[in-house]
Amino acid sequence: MHLADLGILIAYLAGVVGFGAFVGRSQRTIQDYFVSGHRLPSWAILGSIVATETSTVTFISIPGVAFAGNFTFLQLALGYLLGRIAVSVILLPRFFRGEILTVYALLGDRFGGFTRRFASAVFLATRNLADGFRLFATALALAALLASSGWTLDPNALLVMSILLISVLTVAYTYAGGMTAVVWTDVAQLSVYLIGAAAAAFVLLDLIPGGWSEVVATAAPLGKFQVFDFTWDVTRSYTFWSGVIGGLFLTAATHGTDQMIVQRYLCARSIAGARAALLWSGVVVFLQFALFLAIGTMLYVYYTSHAPQELAAITIDGQVATDRIFPQFIVAHLPVGLVGLVIAAILAAAMSTLSSSLNSSAAAVMGDFYLPRRGNGLSPSQQLTRSRLLTLLFAAIQVSAAIAAIALSRRVVDEVLGLAAFTGGLILGLFLLGTLTTHVRERGALAGVAAGTIVMLAVKLGTAVSWQWYVLIGAAVTTTFGVIASRRVDAQAD
Repeated sequence: MHLADLGILIAYLAGVVGFGAFVGRSQRTIQDYFVSGHRLPSWAILGSIVATETSTVTFISIPGVAFAGNFTFLQLALGYLLGRIAVSVILLPRFFRGEILTVYALLGDRFGGFTRRFASAVFLATRNLADGFRLFATALALAALLASSGWTLDPNALLVMSILLISVLTVAYTYAGGMTAVVWTDVAQLSVYLIGAAAAAFVLLDLIPGGWSEVVATAAPLGKFQVFDFTWDVTRSYTFWSGVIGGLFLTAATHGTDQMIVQRYLCARSIAGARAALLWSGVVVFLQFALFLAIGTMLYVYYTSHAPQELAAITIDGQVATDRIFPQFIVAHLPVGLVGLVIAAILAAAMSTLSSSLNSSAAAVMGDFYLPRRGNGLSPSQQLTRSRLLTLLFAAIQVSAAIAAIALSRRVVDEVLGLAAFTGGLILGLFLLGTLTTHVRERGALAGVAAGTIVMLAVKLGTAVSWQWYVLIGAAVTTTFGVIASRRVDAQAD
């Protein structure tokens, strides 16, 4: 690695860790550590939501989606916008009716402690496995940089080294600064990876002799700018119906029932600030997706028309590994100095999600399991110490998941989103039962979850239905069977 690139990386990473340690000086209670004392401005929360939601999967995998296909991924982003509107109207007001540490406390108030702990446990398992995959995706880019710099270790050894390095750096500021450090570093990291992506896009466009005109002339006849696909086929992803309808329900689950995102609303000064951050973040995410899809299309034109021989380095079993196309371009073609900036951007994208995941996982354990049973006798400093130790525990879990992900060969974006969609519908169904009904009790709600789980397993293992329908199916089955089961229980009681 050139000295200038190394200097940029070191300066960025030192700055992030130092800032986290600085902010950590003000942490006195778990309310400070997990919800920032409800003092953060809406624009900072907006930036944190976007940085957390898009992460390295956006930076690395979305260009690969456009390289192999077209712009139909944007249909999912339209669903994300509609889902945010639904969350802001139906669920967001409930988060501000009292003092809560986790979103699953609402389920405890409505149904009982077991349902609260069940939902929290599902979140913990899903979140940490999915973010282990995200950590792996970031390690791909860092390992490619190390390999290009002359490191001769086995590729898997480089991946493991990269995973450990990213994790240690993320834990360093998350452990000390809590959610306040997470949010403010997210804002800085969002700026870094947007600048890095834009810079890489300009360099890429300059390498194509005809510029954007050639990109359009080459890609348009192949349908690579296609946005809408109105095909009605539940086995296909990224159609209009699966994107808009499926994306709506997926966002309702991730932004309305997932502790990692909801925790940010709880940091806001008011419900109005939280709502503004949520809604405007959807617009920014849409524009980000458009940028990274455009980069993917430019990569397609460059590699197929001007440098097809370079694809051999990322071809596995006769197929191009689309997740590795953008990292390959970064290390092979960006000038000195800019490589360091873009690699810092990739690390920023990963660290923003991972830091949020670690803090929200610790919050879930403390708020839903530990404090309700053993927390009354602990001082605020003891509660804070235990919260920080939990941050370390979940870092170890995610590192283990990332190392296991090395063996996967499918696109990381589908692994991550498909995993969240599988369980998201069940939890969304619980929240819909708690919000839209008054007669359903805990036994009926849990019966609905059991039915939803059985149906989802059958759909996952026995059909070719796209993962984009999973949340809708899971939520519909859970809600319907929850209502039916409660009515039967009431009838038997009469």
